[in-house]
Amino acid sequence: MNDTVMKVTLRLITWAMIVALAAGFLYRLLALILSNPAYFFEQVRNGLQLGFVYALIALGYTMVYGVVRLINFAHGDVFMVGAFTSFYAITRYGWGFLPAILLSMIICAVLAITIERVAYKPLRDAPRISALITAVGMSFFLEYFSALDFVFTPDYITYKRPFEVRVWEVGGVTISNIMIIIVVAAVLLLAFLQYVVRQTKIGKAMRATAADKPTARLMGINIDLVISATFGLGALFAGAAGVLYAIAYPQIITFVGILPGLKAFVAAVLGGIGSIPGAFLGSLIMGQVEVLTTAFFSVPLPSGEVLRGSTIRDLIAMAVLILIFLVRPRGLLGEPEAEKA
Repeated sequence: MNDTVMKVTLRLITWAMIVALAAGFLYRLLALILSNPAYFFEQVRNGLQLGFVYALIALGYTMVYGVVRLINFAHGDVFMVGAFTSFYAITRYGWGFLPAILLSMIICAVLAITIERVAYKPLRDAPRISALITAVGMSFFLEYFSALDFVFTPDYITYKRPFEVRVWEVGGVTISNIMIIIVVAAVLLLAFLQYVVRQTKIGKAMRATAADKPTARLMGINIDLVISATFGLGALFAGAAGVLYAIAYPQIITFVGILPGLKAFVAAVLGGIGSIPGAFLGSLIMGQVEVLTTAFFSVPLPSGEVLRGSTIRDLIAMAVLILIFLVRPRGLLGEPEAEKA
């Protein structure tokens, strides 16, 4: 009886906190829209731009987890390799944007398949913690190996955009060709992924492997090939994301994949890890939370200093994840795992 009362009390307190925070957020949001609508929608545009980049990274996380139940922490560093590959293709060899992004996607896919074959495949039947630790180790290896002087160097590098930036004003909101490129590329790649997963043989094999590996193997599906294809397909999107991120925020370093990779993982969990639409939705939410917090959050402290949103944007993003988990532990679009007899 006491346990039931305690659970109900905690649930009521949690819901009261969520309602209070949501009401405060909506009130503040409405005040911002009314005070300066053009600036507000400008920030919404920035949030969409960042969210679409996160979405391409998050798709790789959610695909790999859906098939092999592994959090591939090296995925953010594959994203970094995509950015540097396009940088060298553009600056040293004079390639255009489209050939550079295609090259980055191919290099990242080959890299991810190699990582899976060398580092993850031998641990497929080992405890999950072994593969998880290996993923973290592979992430560190890629970061510090690529920081060597004869690889990418440890310095910040200014990314040379392969086209002229153009800006148009629509209703007081500026829209650049970079924004259009990012949105169009992300939507096309998402549509391509949905087609592959739903309509092709390898996509059906991925879904069968995710549902039940032993049964899929008995049905003649090559599990090793499917897993490698999943890593490669996820890396294709990470490579594209690396290029799009670099043209939007034109400064890269070998550690550039850490924070975007982590936030994309959080976005995938927020939307429901293993769900492709969930990863996309969670990424858009993450982009909006990060940008709007940076632009509008400002709290004066008793010391006279001001707590800026740029300081705690990551804290707010994680707080949103926790609050949603309190309401829906599976994520926004996540489905409960079916129990096997």
